[in-house]
Amino acid sequence: MDAPATTRLAVVKTYKLYVAGKFTRSESGRHDPAHDHLGAHAANVPRGSRKDVRDAVKAARGAFAAWQGRTAYNRGQILYRLAEALEARAPELAGSTARLRGMDPGQARAEIEGAVDCLVHYAGWTDKLHPLLGEVSPVALPYFAFSSPEPTGVVAVLPPEEPDLLALVAEIAPPLAAGNTVVAVVSERWPLPSLDLAEVIAVSDVPAGVVNLISGRRVELLPHLAGHRDVNAVAAAGAGPEESAQVTELASETVKRVQSGRAINYLDPAARQSLGRIEPWLELKTAWHPVGA
Repeated sequence: MDAPATTRLAVVKTYKLYVAGKFTRSESGRHDPAHDHLGAHAANVPRGSRKDVRDAVKAARGAFAAWQGRTAYNRGQILYRLAEALEARAPELAGSTARLRGMDPGQARAEIEGAVDCLVHYAGWTDKLHPLLGEVSPVALPYFAFSSPEPTGVVAVLPPEEPDLLALVAEIAPPLAAGNTVVAVVSERWPLPSLDLAEVIAVSDVPAGVVNLISGRRVELLPHLAGHRDVNAVAAAGAGPEESAQVTELASETVKRVQSGRAINYLDPAARQSLGRIEPWLELKTAWHPVGA
């Protein structure tokens, strides 16, 4: 006689934050359920807290000097390696994105491939920033003025809710190419592909602390991130009008550079990939030198 059929319960994955190169539980111990487009329970997602934001910013600050100090060519190699690692998981991520969001598989594949292409594009910019943006300017005195671009520091990133992974990559790649470190709040509605990206980053050559990913409720996380005194700039392309006003007010207290509410058509390579998207995360340092000395 055949054994009676049994029903197997699915093991629902519980994700973790990605901070300082490690997968960590939220300091608060809280999790929220993540659902697919039909409302089915897909996974559990950590709800980041103020302490998690502080830990992520501390990790980004600690990694900044070494990341900035690498040669531009080496940063390009590392971003290219990240693109390779993402390419290896592209079919899996495209499939999960299509299932979660109820998308056409071809559209989901285009988003993941766009994220790979975006990383390759910015990897190619790293060693071209100084020649294009730096200059030597003679002045009306026996001096030269040497201007060279330098990274701003720690950049907080708030990408749009959709396209989740593509928008996240398109927003973190420009500051990374410029030599900054980032702390990003992933999509609240569709967090799973972005948290899967953390697993890709972990097996690439990206040093610990250079990229930190936090999931949770934006209304709880944004004030602590935008107002943190060790964050130097805020890329809040996914911020709505009220969030943009809040970011601007909090950032003004510590004179942060802010770009908010500038969501673009991320499916258009010309819109998401350009030198102009790197420049906001650079500072120009000018030094004077006497002629003939």
